[in-house]
Amino acid sequence: MTKIFAPEEIGEVIEMLVFQDLDIRAVTLGLNLQGCASPDAGSLIECVERVVGEHASRLSDVVDSVAGKYGVKIVTKRIAVTPASILLEPITRQKPNEAPHAALALAKTLDKVARGNSIDYVGGFAAFVHKGFTPGDEAVINAIPEALASTETLSAMINVASTMTGINSDAVLMASEKILETSKATPKGLGCARLVIMGNAPEDNPFMPGAYHGLGEPELTVNVAVSGPGVIEAAIRKAGPNANLRTLHDIIKRTAFKITRLGELIGKEVAKELGATFGIVDLSPAPSPKVGDSVATALEALGLEVAGAPGTIAALYLLIDAVKKGGAMATSSIGGLSGAFIPVSEDWGMSRAAEAGAITIDRLEAMITVCNTGVDMVAIPGDTPKEIMAGIILDVMAAAIALDKALGVRLIPVPGAKPGDKIELGGLLGETVVISVPNYSPQKFVERGGLIPPPTNRLNKG
Repeated sequence: MTKIFAPEEIGEVIEMLVFQDLDIRAVTLGLNLQGCASPDAGSLIECVERVVGEHASRLSDVVDSVAGKYGVKIVTKRIAVTPASILLEPITRQKPNEAPHAALALAKTLDKVARGNSIDYVGGFAAFVHKGFTPGDEAVINAIPEALASTETLSAMINVASTMTGINSDAVLMASEKILETSKATPKGLGCARLVIMGNAPEDNPFMPGAYHGLGEPELTVNVAVSGPGVIEAAIRKAGPNANLRTLHDIIKRTAFKITRLGELIGKEVAKELGATFGIVDLSPAPSPKVGDSVATALEALGLEVAGAPGTIAALYLLIDAVKKGGAMATSSIGGLSGAFIPVSEDWGMSRAAEAGAITIDRLEAMITVCNTGVDMVAIPGDTPKEIMAGIILDVMAAAIALDKALGVRLIPVPGAKPGDKIELGGLLGETVVISVPNYSPQKFVERGGLIPPPTNRLNKG
C-alpha cells in the first residue's frame, strides 16, 4: 500500500495541534432563506425562526461531534443567511410603515435562535448599496445601530463598492453615520466590532461580520475558515536565521498546505453529516489575541524588528503569496477572502505594534495592497468626525476596486477615549490601543456625494 503521509509529517501535524495553536477558526453554515420573504412581518419572523432553528441545532451537534472525532479544536460555529435586505423587500414595498419594526424583529430573531443553539455568530444582516439603495437596503442600514445594541451574536455588513460599479460615496457617508450611532449605543463602542463596511464582498466568506449567503450559493453550504499563524511562525523560526527568503517562502507554502488539508477534511465531514454542500476553505491565517497566534509576529520572525517597520509590506506579500500557493495545492475549493488577516485588536502582535507607534492608519492603508482585510478592528477616538471615517473608508474602497479584491473596514470609535488609551474588548476581540486619526478634513470631498466610477479593468470583464 502506498503511504500517503510519512510518519514525520503526521508528527508535525500533531505538534501543530498540540503546541502551536492550530485550530479551525470557524465552521460557517450558509443557509438560503429566500423562501421566507413575505409582505407579512409575522410570517417572515416565524419562517426564519423555524428554518434557522432547525439547522442551527444540527450544526452545533455535528461540529462538536466532528471536533471530538478528529481531536481538532473548532473555535466558533457560525451561520450566514440570505441578506436581510432581500428578506425585507416585500414588507418595505407593501407595508413600508412596518419595515423598521420588521428589520429589528428579524435581527432579534436571528440572535435568539443563535444563542439558543450555541451558535457564536450569525451573519447576513446585510445591504448591498454599491450603486444605489432599495427600500430593503435602507431598512437594514437604518436598523443597524439598534439591532447591534440589542443582540449579542448578530453581524452586519454594508457593501459600498464593487469593481463592476464603482464606489457609492453616499453609502459610505451613511455607513459612517451608522458606525458613530452604533458606537454611542453600545458599551465601549463594541457593537462596531460586528459591523463591517466592504467592497467586493464575496458570497462564500466564512468570516464575520462580512459573511452572508450569496444568491449564487446552494441551498445549504458549509464553508470553513482556518487559522495557523502560530504554526507558520514556528516553521519560520525553526528554519533559523540563515534561511534565505526563497527558502522561507517554500517552508510557509508547505505549512499552509497541511493547514488547508485539515480545513478541507473538517469541512467535508461536517457537510456530509449535515447533508449540505461543501463550499470552500478560506486560506486566511486568522490570528487571535493569544500570544503565539499572531500574523504580526510571523512577519517579525522573517526578520522585522516590529510589524510596521520598513519592509513590512514585502514580508506580508511573501507570507500571503506562499499561503495562497500552498493552499491552492491542497484544495481546489478556495474561496472567501483567502489572504491574511491583520485585525489590530484581534492580533496581539499587531496590537503591541500599534502601541509602539509602528502601526498607524496610514501604515494599515499601505498594507491592504497585499492583504484581504483592510483597516480592521481599529480603535479610534470616539469624537472622530464622520467625514474622517468616510475618508478612511473611501481610501480602502478605492484600493478594493483598483486591485479588484475584497476589502473591508471595521472602525471602533470608543466614546471618551483619546489616542494612546488602552481598551479591553474581550474574548476573541482582544485589547488594543486607541490610534490617532489624521487631523486634516476631507469633508468637502466626502459631501460632494455621487458615484465614483469603476476602473478601466472593469472593461476586461465584458
